[in-house]
Amino acid sequence: MKVKRKIIQIDEEKCDGCGQCVISCAEGALAIIDGKAKVISDNLCDGLGACIGECPQGALEIIEREAEEFDEEAVEKHLSSSKVPEEKETLACGCPSTVIQEFAPQGSCQAANRPTEFVDQHSALEHWPVQIKLVPPTAPFLKEADLLVVADCVPVAFPTLHRDFLKGKAVMMGCPKFDDVAEYVEKFAQIFATAGIRKVTVVVMEVPCCSGLPMIVKKGMEKAGVNPPLEKLVISTRGKIINQDRLVQSA
Repeated sequence: MKVKRKIIQIDEEKCDGCGQCVISCAEGALAIIDGKAKVISDNLCDGLGACIGECPQGALEIIEREAEEFDEEAVEKHLSSSKVPEEKETLACGCPSTVIQEFAPQGSCQAANRPTEFVDQHSALEHWPVQIKLVPPTAPFLKEADLLVVADCVPVAFPTLHRDFLKGKAVMMGCPKFDDVAEYVEKFAQIFATAGIRKVTVVVMEVPCCSGLPMIVKKGMEKAGVNPPLEKLVISTRGKIINQDRLVQSA
């Protein structure tokens, strides 16, 4: 039944798809669709506007219009269906991209015998998979790890990622603009609740759509009730570190 009530309206011209409003919506009424924030269903939005203050572009406002009544039961069903199920170490499909692998670092003799011209060109990656969607919270390489969370575009822009950031860390990567923000928050909450992560480094690009990734990680930490040191680095499109912040100082 439609009634005249307060509800969120999104200005798509201003919205850059950063996803920060999605994180702040406790009812799960918002989602990033085709790079823009949208109200999934009117009956999921309570119209209180908790998301408004999280939008860096000022793209959200509360208006009054004809809309379906807010439905708490529908919200509960929606949130329940959106929860990420606990994943097994290898998904049932047997897809090679989901098989957990750990790579032993090269010994000193192997490193010494590498040709000089290849010294900085070897991979520092010590496990597989790396996509946030594919890494299960129970992955052994996450146990008491230093976690590196990287936006998808960073490895293309930053030429020495392996040498400067990746060595000795568990890495997870994804895109906060095109992937499911609520799913990411739940995944990180599960990881922080079970893995005993020692510290976290989040590396993003300077573009606005990347700004949501540190917030996603921090939201996952808050949901799990832990606070390991959290550092954010911003990379320019020319491959330079242009900003470095401590978001959480200490555990």
